[in-house]
Amino acid sequence: MTGTTGLPMAVPAPGLPARVRIHEVGARDGLQNESAVVPTEVKAEFIHRLAAAGLTTIEATSFVHPKWVPQLADAEQLFPRLSDIAGVDLPVLVPNARGLARATELGVGRVAVFGSATESFAKANLNRTVDESLAMFDPVVAQAREHGMHVRGYLSMCFGDPWEGPVPVAQVVRVAKALMDLGCDELSLGDTIGVATPGHVTALLAALGEAGVATEAIGVHFHDTYGQALANTYAALQCGVSTVDASAGGLGGCPFAKSATGNLATEDLVWMLRGLGIETGVDLDRLVVTSNWMADRLGRPSPSRTVRALTHKG
Repeated sequence: MTGTTGLPMAVPAPGLPARVRIHEVGARDGLQNESAVVPTEVKAEFIHRLAAAGLTTIEATSFVHPKWVPQLADAEQLFPRLSDIAGVDLPVLVPNARGLARATELGVGRVAVFGSATESFAKANLNRTVDESLAMFDPVVAQAREHGMHVRGYLSMCFGDPWEGPVPVAQVVRVAKALMDLGCDELSLGDTIGVATPGHVTALLAALGEAGVATEAIGVHFHDTYGQALANTYAALQCGVSTVDASAGGLGGCPFAKSATGNLATEDLVWMLRGLGIETGVDLDRLVVTSNWMADRLGRPSPSRTVRALTHKG
Protein backbone atom coordinates (compact mmCIF):
# COMPACT_ATOMS: atom_id res chain seq x y z
CA MET A 1 0.00 0.00 0.00
CA THR A 2 1.41 3.40 -0.95
CA GLY A 3 -1.20 5.50 0.85
CA THR A 4 -4.93 5.94 1.22
CA THR A 5 -6.92 7.80 -1.40
CA GLY A 6 -9.46 9.52 0.77
CA LEU A 7 -11.14 9.72 4.13
CA PRO A 8 -14.83 10.03 4.98
CA MET A 9 -16.37 13.48 4.94
CA ALA A 10 -16.77 14.68 8.51
CA VAL A 11 -20.43 15.29 9.30
CA PRO A 12 -20.87 15.63 13.07
CA ALA A 13 -23.94 14.19 14.75
CA PRO A 14 -25.47 15.98 17.74
CA GLY A 15 -24.91 14.82 21.29
CA LEU A 16 -21.72 12.80 20.73
CA PRO A 17 -18.36 13.22 22.51
CA ALA A 18 -15.90 15.60 20.83
CA ARG A 19 -13.07 13.16 21.41
CA VAL A 20 -12.81 9.41 21.98
CA ARG A 21 -9.93 7.67 23.70
CA ILE A 22 -9.21 4.38 21.97
CA HIS A 23 -8.03 1.68 24.35
CA GLU A 24 -5.98 -0.43 21.94
CA VAL A 25 -6.02 -4.13 22.87
CA GLY A 26 -4.43 -5.72 19.80
CA ALA A 27 -1.12 -6.57 21.44
CA ARG A 28 -2.77 -8.39 24.35
CA ASP A 29 -6.36 -9.43 23.61
CA GLY A 30 -5.65 -9.54 19.90
CA LEU A 31 -2.67 -11.88 20.09
CA GLN A 32 -3.54 -14.04 23.11
CA ASN A 33 -5.59 -16.49 21.05
CA GLU A 34 -2.96 -17.03 18.34
CA SER A 35 -1.92 -20.70 18.22
CA ALA A 36 1.61 -19.95 16.97
CA VAL A 37 3.71 -18.03 19.48
CA VAL A 38 4.53 -14.53 18.24
CA PRO A 39 8.18 -13.64 18.96
CA THR A 40 8.76 -11.05 21.67
CA GLU A 41 10.59 -8.73 19.29
CA VAL A 42 7.60 -8.76 16.91
CA LYS A 43 5.22 -7.86 19.76
CA ALA A 44 7.55 -5.03 20.83
CA GLU A 45 7.72 -3.64 17.30
CA PHE A 46 3.93 -3.94 16.95
CA ILE A 47 3.44 -1.82 20.07
CA HIS A 48 6.02 0.73 18.91
CA ARG A 49 4.23 0.99 15.57
CA LEU A 50 0.84 1.41 17.27
CA ALA A 51 2.28 4.23 19.39
CA ALA A 52 3.77 5.89 16.31
CA ALA A 53 0.30 5.79 14.73
CA GLY A 54 -1.00 7.99 17.54
CA LEU A 55 -2.62 5.51 19.92
CA THR A 56 -2.13 6.74 23.47
CA THR A 57 -3.41 3.72 25.42
CA ILE A 58 -1.99 0.37 24.32
CA GLU A 59 -2.60 -2.71 26.44
CA ALA A 60 0.77 -4.40 26.35
CA THR A 61 0.49 -7.88 27.85
CA SER A 62 -0.86 -9.96 30.73
CA PHE A 63 0.95 -11.25 33.79
CA VAL A 64 -1.10 -14.43 33.76
CA HIS A 65 0.37 -17.86 34.47
CA PRO A 66 2.09 -19.09 31.26
CA LYS A 67 0.17 -22.38 31.46
CA TRP A 68 -3.13 -20.57 30.88
CA VAL A 69 -2.08 -18.21 28.08
CA PRO A 70 1.26 -19.39 26.60
CA GLN A 71 1.22 -16.55 24.06
CA LEU A 72 1.79 -14.04 26.88
CA ALA A 73 4.45 -15.99 28.77
CA ASP A 74 7.08 -13.41 27.77
CA ALA A 75 5.57 -10.50 29.75
CA GLU A 76 8.79 -9.95 31.75
CA GLN A 77 10.84 -9.91 28.56
CA LEU A 78 8.43 -7.71 26.60
CA PHE A 79 7.64 -4.88 28.99
CA PRO A 80 11.22 -3.56 29.40
CA ARG A 81 11.46 -3.31 25.59
CA LEU A 82 8.75 -0.64 25.71
CA SER A 83 10.56 1.74 28.08
CA ASP A 84 11.45 4.15 25.27
CA ILE A 85 7.79 4.82 24.38
CA ALA A 86 6.91 8.25 25.73
CA GLY A 87 3.48 9.74 26.36
CA VAL A 88 1.64 6.44 25.99
CA ASP A 89 -0.15 4.46 28.71
CA LEU A 90 0.81 0.77 28.64
CA PRO A 91 -1.61 -1.09 30.92
CA VAL A 92 -1.24 -4.80 31.64
CA LEU A 93 -3.61 -7.47 32.88
CA VAL A 94 -3.00 -8.85 36.39
CA PRO A 95 -5.29 -11.78 37.25
CA ASN A 96 -4.18 -12.11 40.86
CA ALA A 97 -1.75 -10.96 43.55
CA ARG A 98 1.14 -12.84 41.97
CA GLY A 99 0.51 -11.17 38.64
CA LEU A 100 0.42 -7.78 40.35
CA ALA A 101 3.72 -8.49 42.10
CA ARG A 102 5.37 -9.36 38.78
CA ALA A 103 4.02 -6.18 37.19
CA THR A 104 5.07 -4.03 40.15
CA GLU A 105 8.65 -5.29 39.90
CA LEU A 106 8.80 -3.90 36.35
CA GLY A 107 7.44 -0.49 37.29
CA VAL A 108 4.06 -0.89 35.56
CA GLY A 109 1.80 2.11 36.17
CA ARG A 110 -1.58 0.85 34.95
CA VAL A 111 -3.13 -2.55 35.55
CA ALA A 112 -6.41 -4.31 34.87
CA VAL A 113 -8.31 -7.14 36.54
CA PHE A 114 -10.64 -9.36 34.52
CA GLY A 115 -13.97 -10.39 35.99
CA SER A 116 -17.13 -12.01 34.68
CA ALA A 117 -20.81 -11.12 34.89
CA THR A 118 -21.74 -14.81 34.72
CA GLU A 119 -20.99 -17.81 36.88
CA SER A 120 -20.21 -20.09 33.93
CA PHE A 121 -17.49 -17.86 32.50
CA ALA A 122 -16.07 -17.06 35.94
CA LYS A 123 -15.65 -20.80 36.41
CA ALA A 124 -14.16 -21.34 32.94
CA ASN A 125 -11.81 -18.35 33.08
CA LEU A 126 -10.87 -18.10 36.76
CA ASN A 127 -12.06 -21.40 38.24
CA ARG A 128 -14.05 -19.41 40.80
CA THR A 129 -17.57 -18.16 41.33
CA VAL A 130 -18.32 -14.51 40.58
CA ASP A 131 -18.21 -13.59 44.27
CA GLU A 132 -15.02 -15.60 44.82
CA SER A 133 -13.48 -13.74 41.90
CA LEU A 134 -14.40 -10.39 43.42
CA ALA A 135 -12.89 -11.50 46.72
CA MET A 136 -9.68 -12.41 44.89
CA PHE A 137 -9.57 -9.01 43.17
CA ASP A 138 -10.16 -7.04 46.39
CA PRO A 139 -6.58 -7.15 47.72
CA VAL A 140 -5.15 -6.87 44.20
CA VAL A 141 -7.00 -3.61 43.54
CA ALA A 142 -6.16 -2.31 47.02
CA GLN A 143 -2.44 -3.06 46.62
CA ALA A 144 -2.37 -1.55 43.14
CA ARG A 145 -3.98 1.65 44.46
CA GLU A 146 -1.45 1.74 47.30
CA HIS A 147 1.29 1.72 44.64
CA GLY A 148 -0.39 4.64 42.87
CA MET A 149 -1.50 2.52 39.91
CA HIS A 150 -4.52 3.22 37.73
CA VAL A 151 -6.83 0.18 37.88
CA ARG A 152 -9.22 -0.90 35.14
CA GLY A 153 -11.88 -3.51 35.79
CA TYR A 154 -12.84 -5.67 32.82
CA LEU A 155 -16.26 -7.26 33.01
CA SER A 156 -16.86 -9.97 30.43
CA MET A 157 -20.13 -11.58 29.27
CA CYS A 158 -22.12 -8.39 29.87
CA PHE A 159 -24.66 -9.17 27.15
CA GLY A 160 -24.62 -12.90 26.53
CA ASP A 161 -22.85 -16.05 27.67
CA PRO A 162 -22.24 -19.19 25.55
CA TRP A 163 -23.44 -21.43 28.37
CA GLU A 164 -26.13 -19.28 30.02
CA GLY A 165 -27.55 -17.35 27.08
CA PRO A 166 -28.75 -13.74 27.44
CA VAL A 167 -27.48 -12.08 30.63
CA PRO A 168 -30.02 -10.02 32.62
CA VAL A 169 -29.13 -6.33 32.91
CA ALA A 170 -29.61 -6.37 36.70
CA GLN A 171 -27.10 -9.20 37.02
CA VAL A 172 -24.47 -7.23 35.11
CA VAL A 173 -25.15 -4.08 37.13
CA ARG A 174 -24.67 -5.96 40.41
CA VAL A 175 -21.25 -7.30 39.43
CA ALA A 176 -20.19 -4.05 37.75
CA LYS A 177 -21.08 -2.04 40.84
CA ALA A 178 -19.21 -4.52 43.06
CA LEU A 179 -16.14 -4.29 40.83
CA MET A 180 -16.15 -0.49 40.96
CA ASP A 181 -16.73 -0.55 44.72
CA LEU A 182 -13.42 -2.40 45.08
CA GLY A 183 -11.73 0.80 43.93
CA CYS A 184 -11.36 0.45 40.17
CA ASP A 185 -10.87 3.72 38.32
CA GLU A 186 -12.47 2.48 35.12
CA LEU A 187 -14.89 -0.22 33.99
CA SER A 188 -14.78 -1.92 30.58
CA LEU A 189 -18.04 -3.62 29.56
CA GLY A 190 -17.26 -6.67 27.44
CA ASP A 191 -19.51 -8.21 24.80
CA THR A 192 -17.29 -11.27 24.77
CA ILE A 193 -19.27 -13.30 22.23
CA GLY A 194 -20.56 -10.37 20.21
CA VAL A 195 -24.30 -10.80 20.79
CA ALA A 196 -25.14 -7.27 21.96
CA THR A 197 -27.46 -5.00 19.99
CA PRO A 198 -27.85 -1.22 20.39
CA GLY A 199 -31.00 -1.25 22.50
CA HIS A 200 -29.39 -3.67 24.94
CA VAL A 201 -26.32 -1.41 25.16
CA THR A 202 -28.46 1.63 25.89
CA ALA A 203 -30.46 -0.21 28.55
CA LEU A 204 -27.34 -1.46 30.35
CA LEU A 205 -25.68 1.96 30.36
CA ALA A 206 -28.86 3.57 31.68
CA ALA A 207 -29.12 0.99 34.46
CA LEU A 208 -25.47 1.48 35.41
CA GLY A 209 -26.04 5.23 35.60
CA GLU A 210 -29.03 4.69 37.89
CA ALA A 211 -26.82 2.47 40.08
CA GLY A 212 -24.26 5.25 40.44
CA VAL A 213 -21.60 4.10 37.98
CA ALA A 214 -20.47 7.26 36.20
CA THR A 215 -20.53 7.15 32.40
CA GLU A 216 -17.13 8.91 32.40
CA ALA A 217 -15.64 5.83 34.07
CA ILE A 218 -17.05 3.38 31.51
CA GLY A 219 -15.40 1.95 28.42
CA VAL A 220 -17.01 -0.47 25.95
CA HIS A 221 -15.43 -3.57 24.45
CA PHE A 222 -17.41 -5.06 21.57
CA HIS A 223 -16.71 -8.15 19.50
CA ASP A 224 -17.97 -8.22 15.93
CA THR A 225 -19.30 -11.78 15.78
CA TYR A 226 -22.63 -10.70 14.28
CA GLY A 227 -21.41 -7.47 12.66
CA GLN A 228 -22.88 -5.31 15.45
CA ALA A 229 -19.73 -3.81 17.01
CA LEU A 230 -19.88 -0.41 15.30
CA ALA A 231 -23.65 -0.07 15.82
CA ASN A 232 -23.18 -0.90 19.49
CA THR A 233 -20.32 1.57 19.77
CA TYR A 234 -22.48 4.32 18.26
CA ALA A 235 -25.21 3.56 20.80
CA ALA A 236 -22.65 3.86 23.60
CA LEU A 237 -21.39 7.19 22.21
CA GLN A 238 -24.96 8.49 22.23
CA CYS A 239 -25.06 7.64 25.94
CA GLY A 240 -21.92 9.67 26.59
CA VAL A 241 -19.28 6.93 26.62
CA SER A 242 -15.94 8.25 25.32
CA THR A 243 -13.61 5.28 25.86
CA VAL A 244 -13.78 2.48 23.29
CA ASP A 245 -11.70 -0.69 23.21
CA ALA A 246 -10.56 -1.85 19.79
CA SER A 247 -7.94 -4.10 18.25
CA ALA A 248 -5.70 -3.12 15.34
CA GLY A 249 -6.68 -5.08 12.28
CA GLY A 250 -9.57 -6.75 14.13
CA LEU A 251 -7.30 -9.28 15.82
CA GLY A 252 -8.56 -11.32 18.70
CA GLY A 253 -10.94 -13.72 20.31
CA CYS A 254 -11.03 -15.38 23.71
CA PRO A 255 -9.25 -18.64 24.57
CA PHE A 256 -11.89 -19.48 27.20
CA ALA A 257 -14.97 -18.81 25.04
CA LYS A 258 -14.65 -20.54 21.70
CA SER A 259 -17.62 -18.72 20.21
CA ALA A 260 -15.84 -15.38 20.62
CA THR A 261 -14.51 -13.98 17.37
CA GLY A 262 -12.50 -10.89 16.61
CA ASN A 263 -12.65 -7.57 18.39
CA LEU A 264 -13.90 -4.38 16.82
CA ALA A 265 -11.13 -3.34 14.40
CA THR A 266 -9.44 -0.10 15.39
CA GLU A 267 -9.37 1.04 11.77
CA ASP A 268 -13.12 0.50 11.35
CA LEU A 269 -13.70 2.50 14.54
CA VAL A 270 -11.40 5.35 13.45
CA TRP A 271 -13.13 5.53 10.04
CA MET A 272 -16.53 5.92 11.70
CA LEU A 273 -15.28 8.45 14.24
CA ARG A 274 -13.59 10.48 11.50
CA GLY A 275 -16.88 10.61 9.64
CA LEU A 276 -18.59 11.87 12.79
CA GLY A 277 -15.97 14.58 13.30
CA ILE A 278 -14.79 12.96 16.54
CA GLU A 279 -11.09 13.37 17.37
CA THR A 280 -8.93 10.34 18.20
CA GLY A 281 -5.40 11.51 17.44
CA VAL A 282 -4.85 8.38 15.33
CA ASP A 283 -3.10 8.46 11.94
CA LEU A 284 -5.26 6.03 9.97
CA ASP A 285 -2.71 5.57 7.17
CA ARG A 286 0.01 4.52 9.61
CA LEU A 287 -2.38 2.26 11.48
CA VAL A 288 -3.41 0.46 8.28
CA VAL A 289 0.25 -0.07 7.39
CA THR A 290 0.86 -1.46 10.89
CA SER A 291 -2.06 -3.90 10.70
CA ASN A 292 -0.92 -5.13 7.30
CA TRP A 293 2.58 -5.57 8.71
CA MET A 294 1.23 -7.70 11.58
CA ALA A 295 -1.06 -9.64 9.23
CA ASP A 296 2.01 -10.58 7.17
CA ARG A 297 3.69 -11.91 10.29
CA LEU A 298 0.62 -13.93 11.23
CA GLY A 299 0.33 -15.27 7.69
CA ARG A 300 -3.21 -14.15 6.92
CA PRO A 301 -4.99 -10.99 5.79
CA SER A 302 -6.54 -8.57 8.25
CA PRO A 303 -10.28 -9.11 8.81
CA SER A 304 -10.80 -5.35 9.11
CA ARG A 305 -12.96 -4.04 6.27
CA THR A 306 -11.28 -0.65 6.46
CA VAL A 307 -7.80 -2.14 6.26
CA ARG A 308 -8.81 -4.15 3.20
CA ALA A 309 -10.59 -1.25 1.51
CA LEU A 310 -7.76 1.24 2.02
CA THR A 311 -5.11 -1.33 1.12
CA HIS A 312 -6.80 -2.05 -2.22
CA LYS A 313 -7.10 1.68 -2.90
CA GLY A 314 -3.45 2.42 -2.13
